Amino acid sequence: MKKILDTYFRFLKVLLTVLMGVLIIPVTVQILSRYVGVIPRYIWTEELARFCFIWIILVGSMIAVRENEHFMVDLLPEPKTQRGKAISLILVDFMTFLMAIVFVVWGRPLVEFGLLQTSEMAELPMVYIYMAWPIAGVTWILFLAERTVSNIKLYRSGLL
Repeated sequence: MKKILDTYFRFLKVLLTVLMGVLIIPVTVQILSRYVGVIPRYIWTEELARFCFIWIILVGSMIAVRENEHFMVDLLPEPKTQRGKAISLILVDFMTFLMAIVFVVWGRPLVEFGLLQTSEMAELPMVYIYMAWPIAGVTWILFLAERTVSNIKLYRSGLL
C-alpha cells in the first residue's frame, strides 16, 4: 500500500507543477491584454485562473497532509514522554480526519450540483471544479491512515 501511496504522492506533485504552469498562461494573457491594445480582454482567462487556483490549493493541501506540514497548530501542551507525543500526533491527525470527512460528505452534493452546471465564460462543466473537494478529503484520509499506522507503531514501541 505504501508503494501505491508513494506513486500517488509523486503524481500529486507533478499535477501541482502542471497546474502552476497552466495558471501562468491565463494570468499572462490578462496582464498583456491590459497593457497591449492588440490583445483583446478575455474574461475566460479570469475564470480559468480561478479554477486552476482552486485545484492548486487543494492539491497543495493533499501534499502538505502527506508531508505532515499542514493543519499543525500548537494548541496542546508539549508532551513529556514519547508516548505522550504519539498520542498528541494521533489526536491532531484525528481532528484533520474529521475535516476530511466533512470534505467528502459535503463534497458529494457539491459534485452532484456541478453535474448540472457549466461555467459562464469558458463553459466548462463545473463538476471538474467541484470534485476537487471530495478528492482532497479522500486523499487526506488515505495519507492520515498511513501516518496513524506509523504513530500507533511509535506509541507501542515508546520511541519517537
